[in-house]
Amino acid sequence: MFSLLSYGRLVARAVLGGLSQTDSRDYSLITASCGFGKDFRKGILKKGMCYGDDACFIARHRSADVLGVVDGVGGWRDYGVDPSQFSGTLTLILVKEQVHLSSSSPVCFELLQNKVPLLGSSTACIVVLDRRSHQLHTANLGDSGFLVVREGEVVHRSDEQQHYFNTPFQLSIAPPEAEGAVLSDSPEAADSSSFDVQLGDIILTATDGLFDNMPDYMILQELKKLKNTNYESIQQTARSIAEQAHELAYDPNYMSPFAQFACDNGLNVRGGKPDDITVLLSIVAEYTD
Repeated sequence: MFSLLSYGRLVARAVLGGLSQTDSRDYSLITASCGFGKDFRKGILKKGMCYGDDACFIARHRSADVLGVVDGVGGWRDYGVDPSQFSGTLTLILVKEQVHLSSSSPVCFELLQNKVPLLGSSTACIVVLDRRSHQLHTANLGDSGFLVVREGEVVHRSDEQQHYFNTPFQLSIAPPEAEGAVLSDSPEAADSSSFDVQLGDIILTATDGLFDNMPDYMILQELKKLKNTNYESIQQTARSIAEQAHELAYDPNYMSPFAQFACDNGLNVRGGKPDDITVLLSIVAEYTD
């Protein structure tokens, strides 16, 4: 069975291994985050960058900007396991492994040694902008995802991965007695892509709490309000999107994307889907030191 540290290394290396080796550096990402945990009042951020069982990270390296969202699978709570521990630890590992990969000295943190057994599952979506080649490298496992928006239209996006309705692909560490009975997908099963970005492109990366409650046209309407590339404007728009998704999640009369998908699978469902929501909103801008 893979350890959580092995998962982090495999995902990070799968994405960062494709970075360009050219010398020019032109582009970077200006990124803001916002989110809500479904069991917490609006705006409460848990330790680190965690909203409920979701976790996220934003990192800058010598030749790349890296960000990601991870969604802990809530079903583990029925077995006395806190799902946020898995998602939060995985984001820490991803960040530290990227530091390790881009530096000459190894990074060793006590948390990454898993001295306390860690159980759980999560989806993961990782986005890397190579400043030198202007390529966006992505890896998505499960039902979190990303959109690339240019001139008001979606020009590139992730594909959702589901085993069956409401059961996404996921990284898992199960107790020995449950191995084989718990869904566990390899990082290599992630949907990976590379895409050439342009200055001004908008990249929205989010957990399923957003996409289950807001269809593309609503997201695009909010993104039209983004008029410039300063951090404050990006943060305001990210908050506006997360707040709207949060409100819709608790509307019993709203026909959400999740409810429509449920109906397509023969279930009589209406309303939003209460869930943790994490939004990372980025704009491709000219790189400055």
